[in-house]
Amino acid sequence: MSRTTALGILGVLLGLSLGASQSAQAQTRGAGSIYSRFGLGELHTFSSSQAQAMGGGGARALRSLNYTTFANPALWSDQELTRLNIGGRYRRVNAQDASGQTSRLSSGRLQSVQFSFPLYAGKLGVGVGFRPYSRTEYRVLAQPQTVPGDSALYQIDYRGEGGLRQISGGLGYRFGDVLSLGVRGDVIFGILESQRRTTFSNRARFAPTVLSTRTRLAGFTGTAGGLLSLSDVFRSEDALSIGATFTLPARLSGERARTIGATLDRDTLALGSGAPATGDEENRAEEGGLTIPLSAALGLSYKPSDRWTLIADGLYEPWSNADSDFESAPLPGIDALRDRLRFSVGAELLPAGNNRNATFFSRTAYRLGAYYEQTYVDAQTVFDDAPEGTGINALAATGGVSLPTPLYGTRIDVGVEVGTRGTTDADLIRDVFYGLSLNVNLGERWFQRRKLR
Repeated sequence: MSRTTALGILGVLLGLSLGASQSAQAQTRGAGSIYSRFGLGELHTFSSSQAQAMGGGGARALRSLNYTTFANPALWSDQELTRLNIGGRYRRVNAQDASGQTSRLSSGRLQSVQFSFPLYAGKLGVGVGFRPYSRTEYRVLAQPQTVPGDSALYQIDYRGEGGLRQISGGLGYRFGDVLSLGVRGDVIFGILESQRRTTFSNRARFAPTVLSTRTRLAGFTGTAGGLLSLSDVFRSEDALSIGATFTLPARLSGERARTIGATLDRDTLALGSGAPATGDEENRAEEGGLTIPLSAALGLSYKPSDRWTLIADGLYEPWSNADSDFESAPLPGIDALRDRLRFSVGAELLPAGNNRNATFFSRTAYRLGAYYEQTYVDAQTVFDDAPEGTGINALAATGGVSLPTPLYGTRIDVGVEVGTRGTTDADLIRDVFYGLSLNVNLGERWFQRRKLR
């Protein structure tokens, strides 16, 4: 496959993926997850399609010549081929409260674009990529309440959309056979939008009111990673890898625009009441920002043979240190988040091992995994009367297959995910989510010096 062909395929896939994403978002229905309302939204964890099907973790120590990865920049030192990866994702979320009321959201979007190439094969490699950092997507309709001093009822409809994206670039270098180090720069940017609409049962006396907030953020952070590669540890020809990464805290600066309909008293509205008032709409704009915490992760990968790969991964982020200095109301819950923890395990079976002449199904890779996440949303940021110490946690199982193709170095990955987040105890919300992903990984030798005959 020529370089032009590879780029052409990537361009077509990118166009199709973006088109599918826009179409799916246009058909989005239902309410999504209430938990994406808090902080920066639902945080995404994606490193590669291989790791995604093996527990969905970063897999900081998962070495592979068939994939590029966001997890650990030190892994870019392994590159032998120039690699292009593009993937899309479809997801469905079903939410249910203690009374049995349900809502749902179905959406699809671009998952990642990655590009990496070796400057010195197997020793020095470069990687760049684009992926989502967080996603806000919800609609919550509160129970009707009585207007103070009046018999009319009012109801508040909360809606949100948007999210942050991340562009990454860096390099990894291998020192001998054991140690690899890498650095990566990350630009995080995006827009978070929320809307609070109040309607009344007596429309003749009270006009609907809307409070809209649009927050634009951007910032820079950096990641350093290391990898230890050991062989013949527990048995002959096995391989054990230990990887670790550290991401610096970041300052996201930006601006916020707020549009307030003044048919309700502003102070009362901010407190969640619906007392009537009079006045005109008001537009406000301000500059500010927020801090996001450091991130530390550790991963293990063990290959007892060329057929099996076992991984485990852990992540820690102290979101209790997050802070915002916007003068107006901060992002919901940003001052009351808790630390985020994530653990994942997974396994891959490649029956053919390194035999490229085996049958199709023997060269297909089969993957399973699971993860547990203590999200950064504390239950008391959702409901004030929730018991102290009640947190919003997620548990999920993952799986997938990696299909070989006639093109050397190219594989097609299909992944699935099924999980649950939250609980219906203490009048909270329980999400059940399902995911399906498709990734195409292209590989080819570029920059190869031809020998004269």
